[in-house]
Amino acid sequence: MTQAAPLPARPLTVAAVQATPVPGDVAGNAARAAGLVARAGDARVVVLPELYLPAYHLPALAADPAGTDVPAAPDGSVADPRLDPLRAVAHDHRTTVVVGAAVRHPDGRRTISALVVDPTGAVHAGYDKQQLWSGERELFEAGRRGATLLIDDWRFGLGICYDGCFPEHGRAAADDGAHGYLCPSGYLAGSAHRRDLYYAARALDNTMFVVFANCVDGADPWRFNGGAAVYDPEGRPLARGADTGEDVLVATLDPAALAATRAAHTMLGDRLPGQGLPRVVLRG
Repeated sequence: MTQAAPLPARPLTVAAVQATPVPGDVAGNAARAAGLVARAGDARVVVLPELYLPAYHLPALAADPAGTDVPAAPDGSVADPRLDPLRAVAHDHRTTVVVGAAVRHPDGRRTISALVVDPTGAVHAGYDKQQLWSGERELFEAGRRGATLLIDDWRFGLGICYDGCFPEHGRAAADDGAHGYLCPSGYLAGSAHRRDLYYAARALDNTMFVVFANCVDGADPWRFNGGAAVYDPEGRPLARGADTGEDVLVATLDPAALAATRAAHTMLGDRLPGQGLPRVVLRG
């Protein structure tokens, strides 16, 4: 059942980024990511797209795993010097950055991951994608656990792209007391209907904010459709990007809106244990 968590005491400013990284250029993409974080101003959390550091380009990821992977230590920390620009901007702006990467773990596993760069500049492999999509399964292993990120007194579940297509994934975050759900993603051109539906639904399903970052543009056949957004707890966009073009979408999450929505829409508390079971079969 859902773990009740106290509401945050103060609003929190966040940013969702849509951008076009260069396939295989981890160092260059980290430097470009630092510039995007700086554009977010005083945002306390900045979310960049799925696999942003090596770029979501499966042929490039298959051709050069050593060059496109970021190595993680046994404790999950990441010391890769290519990420120094992100460390510096997180420290200088006192912000937390969530950015997509391909991570190589000490046991040899390769995962699609969300790195968390904290305001001290420390980097951790925070979450490994659990729901792999299509050709990702040929290159990566699925994550083994969920993750909740604490920012001041806010709680955020972490999800990556296809994770957000599964209501259970967002609900697991809500069950852990999440006030929001951070989703680095890589939605391909032609998927705008599903892109806009899934994350608004996860927000309303769980009466929590959703911060959705996405890749945009790129070279055929890996063209992405932007639409980065921040959704309120009823699934309404507080900010949304266009289908093309780089952008940094900044919005403020208001705990009063969270409280009002949860008072009016009490699905989390009303949910029955073993929802829908037992079942009877009817014939028409």
